[in-house]
This record gives sequence, structure tokens and C-alpha cells, in this order.
Amino acid sequence: MRANFIFSEVWIGLRRNLTMTIAVVVTVAIGMALLGIGLMINAQVGSMSSYWSDKVQLSAFLCMKNSPFDACKGRGAVTAQEKVALQKQIESMPQVEAVKFENQEKAYENFKAAYSSNSVFLSAVKVEDMPESFRVKLKNPDDYKAVFDALSGATGVANVVNDQQLLDRFFGLMNRLRGAALVVALIQVFAAILLIGNTVRLSAYNRRRETGIMRLVGASNLYIQLPFVMEGTIAGLVGGVISAVLLMFAKIVIFDSMQKFFVLSTQLTWSDVAQVITLTTVVGVVICILASFVTLRRYLRV
Repeated sequence: MRANFIFSEVWIGLRRNLTMTIAVVVTVAIGMALLGIGLMINAQVGSMSSYWSDKVQLSAFLCMKNSPFDACKGRGAVTAQEKVALQKQIESMPQVEAVKFENQEKAYENFKAAYSSNSVFLSAVKVEDMPESFRVKLKNPDDYKAVFDALSGATGVANVVNDQQLLDRFFGLMNRLRGAALVVALIQVFAAILLIGNTVRLSAYNRRRETGIMRLVGASNLYIQLPFVMEGTIAGLVGGVISAVLLMFAKIVIFDSMQKFFVLSTQLTWSDVAQVITLTTVVGVVICILASFVTLRRYLRV
């Protein structure tokens, strides 16, 4: 009997404040979705950082015939003697842990593996278009400057690329996107708290006579407050379900699509998405429950 009464009161509250309840659901859904996207970006950046932490290296690309780089103008392709001398120079540097020569065939194989999803790009590039290079692994990636400067002026070197600088730029962009998503999510969460408080306050005011009677017949505070708290909980759960759908959609449309345009090497897994969905749903429900309790303590007078 008591359970039937509580559920009927919840239904009455949701029906009387339908527009406010919808506003709460939408706000919670958007806020939790943005929070989830921020967490998904964080998971993607974390997995990429772990993957690349021991793979950061300097790449010294060698001159080819008709190379457009200034260092190669007025000369032909790098000679075998220059390759041997350059490799000995690199190996003698104290900052270098290992050095590996990559010929055109190996470079083309790596290129095909990296851009396997882009058939148009692959068809436009041939083996002879790929430059030879020395892949230099450093003992400490932060000590790249001396090696970078030495290789930049070496004979037969067209240009030098530092993977660490490229990764820092990309991770910086991802971190800014994550920060922006989290800031907007916090704003949405704050808006959800205000909406939930107003919804519960209106519901309590509309049913002040019923709650007054319940107090007179000896009902406890928890029993009186429970229908209002359940209204907020239901709104939080519905918002969490909607945000879960949005996060799954974001995983397919945004994160999986990024794999086609960027060589991310690591892909966000459904296990990561499931963890984010679980966390955001719990956060959404907890926010709704706490907002309902706080609002009732301040505004419910019977």
C-alpha cells in the first residue's frame, strides 16, 4: 500500500511538472554527454601517450633526386658513402640509444599500413616517391636538440622531423578539446542542479496540503521526501540513458572517424566507452538525488 502511494505520488509529480521534468532530462543528458566526451578524449589521449612513450624518435630524411628541400638543391641523391658516414655520426652521439636505416621499400610498407583505409591516397604514392631515412631513438626524448641540430646540417640530410614536437602539438589540441568539453559539462551540470531544485520546489508547493496531512498522521520525513527524490532520480536515469546513446553515437561518428583522417595507432575501445557511460550515469543520478534532498530541506515546509 505504501509503495503504491509513493509511486502514485511520483507519477502525479512528473505529470504536473512535465515541461520542467523534460528540461531536467535534456539538461542532464547534455551535461553528462559532454562530461563523457571529455572523459573519452582523456582515455584516447592516455592510450596514445602510453603507446607512443617508447616510440618517440627523430627521423632524418635523406636527399632524393630532384628533392625540393633547400639542403638538397644543387646536388643529387645521397650516396652510399654519405649514408655510411651519417650512420657512424649518429651512432657516436651520446644521446642516441639506437639508429635504424629505412629504405624506400620499407618506408612504403609502413606508409601502406598507416593509410590502409585511404585507397585514393595510396594509389597516388609509389615506392620511388618515398624518401630513405634514419630512425633515431633517443635515450631521453627531451634531449633531442643536440641531435636535431647536428642532423639538420649534416651532408645528405633533406630535413629532420622530431616526433615529440608533432605529438606535443596533437596532444595539446586534444587536451584543449577535453578542457572545453569539461567546462561546458560543468556549466550544464550546474544548470541541471538549478532546474532540479526548481522542479522539486514546485512539486512540493503544489502538494503542500497532501504532505501536511501526511505529517499530521505521523509520516516520517524520509517517507514524505521519498516521492520527490524519486522524481529527480527518474529524471537523472532517463537523462543518463539518453547521454549513453549520445556517447555511443559520438564513439562511432567522432572517435572512429578520426581513425580515417589521423594515424592514432590506438583506438578507443567499447570497454572504455562502457566505463564512461557507467560513470556519467551514476554522476547524473547522484546529482539529481543530492539536489532533491538539498532543495527539500530548504523549501519543504509542512
